[in-house]
Amino acid sequence: MPVREHDLGEVRDAVAKLCATFPMDYWRATDRERRYPAEFVRALTEAGWLSCLIPEEYGGAGLPLAAAAAILEEIQKSGANGAACHAQIYTMGTVLRHCNEAQKRKYLPEIAKGELRLQAFGITEPSAGTDTSSIRTAAVRKGDCYVVNGQKVWTSRAEHSDLMLLLARTTPREAVQKKTEGLSVFIVDMKAALNKGLSIRPIRTMINHATTEIFIDNLEVPAENLVGEEGNGFRYVLDGMNAERILIGAECIGDARWFLAKATAYANERKVFGRPIGQNQGVQFPIARAYMATEAAALMVERAAALYDAGRPCGPEANMAKQLAAEASWQAGDMCLQTHGGFGFAEEYDIERKFRETRLYQIAPISTNLVLCYIAEHVLHLPRSY
Repeated sequence: MPVREHDLGEVRDAVAKLCATFPMDYWRATDRERRYPAEFVRALTEAGWLSCLIPEEYGGAGLPLAAAAAILEEIQKSGANGAACHAQIYTMGTVLRHCNEAQKRKYLPEIAKGELRLQAFGITEPSAGTDTSSIRTAAVRKGDCYVVNGQKVWTSRAEHSDLMLLLARTTPREAVQKKTEGLSVFIVDMKAALNKGLSIRPIRTMINHATTEIFIDNLEVPAENLVGEEGNGFRYVLDGMNAERILIGAECIGDARWFLAKATAYANERKVFGRPIGQNQGVQFPIARAYMATEAAALMVERAAALYDAGRPCGPEANMAKQLAAEASWQAGDMCLQTHGGFGFAEEYDIERKFRETRLYQIAPISTNLVLCYIAEHVLHLPRSY
């Protein structure tokens, strides 16, 4: 059932109050020190927001994706950065729909209580990039376990996660009819695997994103940790990817609204040549355009979430939501920086941090070019371009 609007309002208010206890000084410090915001993640966990999609029978709140979108939007709108923990929400797209009952009962109550973290999604590889069907990480069944060898990259939060959803090839690509066949998903106990077949190398990036590269060498994963049926993993991760794209879209809407509020307030307050700069159409119009782009993108995010919650196909909507929202947040960020002029580059205004953070989402979790290719081929039925 959809969440009533007043329920979403209550969710938004509660999340906003929690975020207000983490002032901008906190985020400047974590960014400057490249430190994981453990205190913020702990607060969200204890408040139950990171287990919002987990059904009540497993200790969660049992909320729909629309509520999760509202949670992440409010986090970004407050000036915080939900990238430190959003994976625990969107990985539920795969876990809730495709894990068996024994796996759910083993992991979900612990995740809901905050005793386990599921923050890592091991899919991308250096040689494959967004061509997921070309991954080389292989899992070979040997008795009651799978032996895994390979490498992953851009596996964010791996150092801060107890569990990882790992995509590996269980049937060689040349032995399947469709290139998306023969892929399987596993739940990996990262703490048990660390230095026993699994090693992690942090990647320093332009933002504080806690991303890593993972090396897997003869890692034994119990066969009972296989999610669903062997060989159908690509379909399983799509549910996680659609949820991820919708929720990233919601985060971008939050970023855009933060930029808009910041720019509007400054344009009203800042006076040059004896008048507020917001009185000038050269300042007004970019703000108005960014506002319109944000509101339009927000409607697509809302539509995609509604389709997802209804169990209906939502691939095109999820991709469009992510793309339009990412473009709106970047437009709003650029506008906000321009409105502030030189002060926009000053750390104390927080704009330069948010500007860097929101730029990521035109590249991840999928580049804008691949979204356009998807829409062209699968919606407009144009010839495949890749």
